[in-house]
Amino acid sequence: MSIGKSKIRIGFSPCPNDTFIFDAMVHGKIDTESLSFEYILKDVEELNQKAFQEELDITKLSFFAYAFVSEKYQLLNSGSALGYKCGPLLISKNVFDLSEISKCSIAIPGKFTTANFLLSLVFPKAKDKKEMLFFNIENAILNEEVDAGVIIHENRFTYAQKGLIKLLDLGEFWESQTKMPIPLGGIAVRRFLPRELKQKIDRIIRRSVEFAFANPRSGYDFIKANAQIMNDEVMYKHIELYVNKYSIELGEEGKNAVKIMYKKAIEEKIISDIREDIFI
Repeated sequence: MSIGKSKIRIGFSPCPNDTFIFDAMVHGKIDTESLSFEYILKDVEELNQKAFQEELDITKLSFFAYAFVSEKYQLLNSGSALGYKCGPLLISKNVFDLSEISKCSIAIPGKFTTANFLLSLVFPKAKDKKEMLFFNIENAILNEEVDAGVIIHENRFTYAQKGLIKLLDLGEFWESQTKMPIPLGGIAVRRFLPRELKQKIDRIIRRSVEFAFANPRSGYDFIKANAQIMNDEVMYKHIELYVNKYSIELGEEGKNAVKIMYKKAIEEKIISDIREDIFI
């Protein structure tokens, strides 16, 4: 058990939006209400897998992946990634008619990512999928290992420079269907923890986000050190795209967007069911 006198274990990705959000919290730049944290940095699909094994007390994970661990975790109000015009993109090296996509081999950044959920929603018959780390997808397309790929994170800013083309903005499809922000990634906390502790953790994460907004250069070294190969312009574009008011607090709109995701997933038989008490 990692709660008590030990540090609370938290997992998040090395992507700029996450390191921007959690920097103040894990480096003691804000009031953590006597709590201390031990963090690990992993790709989002690796974090999804850790959530399935219930390895962490708090973790970033894909909202889609949460549907499979709702018995073990609840979602916090702060620290999430939702928004408009920030969804995954389906890209390729060559032009394909969208009616042909279901016959294509498609690279995805993980089976349990929201990106794959949206792909499944739009192209339910697309079955030839190859899982790989998100930053390898562009090269896999360029090397013709796959016909197309679903990109996330900073690859939105780099694919065109490499001569790749956008076939479909999966986020725009979601927005056109729901009129809601796209639920990408959320923060989950172990369900069994005391309610007071979960609320305290939620407050600390919110404080960390607010500190980051008020002091955007404070976490530069931490963000830069973990930002893969990325120049500062792309790094801060990434943060601007994925960190917003929903990162401070989901609010009713954010929560409704998450609920609509699960409702659609159940209707399309992508998932079977999910608990009702998913938020702390």
